[in-house]
Amino acid sequence: MPTAKTESSTKRASTNIAGNACVQIMEVTMFQKAQRSSSKLRLALTGPAGSGKTFSSLQIAKGLGGRIAMIDTERGSGSLYANIVDYDVLKLDPPFEPRKYIEGIKAAEEAGYNVLIIDSLSHAWAGEGGILTLHDRTAKAVRNSFDAWREVTPQHNQLVDAILASSCHVIVTMRTKTGYEVTSEHGKTKVSKVGLAPIQREGLEYEFTVVMDLSIEGHVATASKDRTGIFDGTRLTPSPAMGEGLLNWLNNSEISTETGKISDADRLAEIFAQLGLNDDLWEEYRGYVCERYGVCAMKEMNARQVDEQTTLLKQCLALEKKRAQFSEILRDRKLAA
Repeated sequence: MPTAKTESSTKRASTNIAGNACVQIMEVTMFQKAQRSSSKLRLALTGPAGSGKTFSSLQIAKGLGGRIAMIDTERGSGSLYANIVDYDVLKLDPPFEPRKYIEGIKAAEEAGYNVLIIDSLSHAWAGEGGILTLHDRTAKAVRNSFDAWREVTPQHNQLVDAILASSCHVIVTMRTKTGYEVTSEHGKTKVSKVGLAPIQREGLEYEFTVVMDLSIEGHVATASKDRTGIFDGTRLTPSPAMGEGLLNWLNNSEISTETGKISDADRLAEIFAQLGLNDDLWEEYRGYVCERYGVCAMKEMNARQVDEQTTLLKQCLALEKKRAQFSEILRDRKLAA
């Protein structure tokens, strides 16, 4: 017959065993092995005016595939690129209240679009009727800036939540504050326009899968944030190939960030193809590049050389005269071979 002390010890032991079992059950039910499943893209393109945000967003959307919708706050400029890819536009006029953006997002989802471009998200913050306007109006009414932020912040958060929860791939563009950089090149002073912080609430960029900063010269993009690992340390011109690479990463849980990367040669090939020159001139172009930089293959080019060729091809794409001159040079090379 057990003593009182033994009975007490037995009860404590039983309690401990039961408690440990409970912890073990909780560990099994609450924690699971982390596995990445297919998901939707959340991409932000930032840059000053003239950096090619709208054009770049459409190029990437083309690579993602499916029907494309655009919320246009840029006074109809979103329709200027209808020759690039088929897409539908919803034009937003002032006031740029977050509520109107949210309604547009919901409409795109209900219509079954695969990709939604919001061009530009900056108007929801600093545009007429945006968050800053709402804050100023509220601050005058309550005579307290802090209380005013408490009133308008939920509206901003609702817009962010609508973007993050959307069933569409979402690409947003954001203007950046413009600054000027003075550099010396070949003994000459050069003044370049550069983008600074995005015109939106501080920290918003951390909500996105990828954030690409676009430059005015050559419309070259660099990743300031990249959860995919595809674009780390690279400079590229946005193209459908970029959209295809992102889609592959989003849909394939086993993809390596190395194999998902788009090579510099592929990026240049994408731009070259847009020139509409004969396919045989591509080989002449490759030979020209290798000869110019003293490399055996285009993959051996460094970042500066890639940027130089990207700018050249983009200029040929924009200027008919320059494209004709470039085509003539390549044809002369072929005849001389």
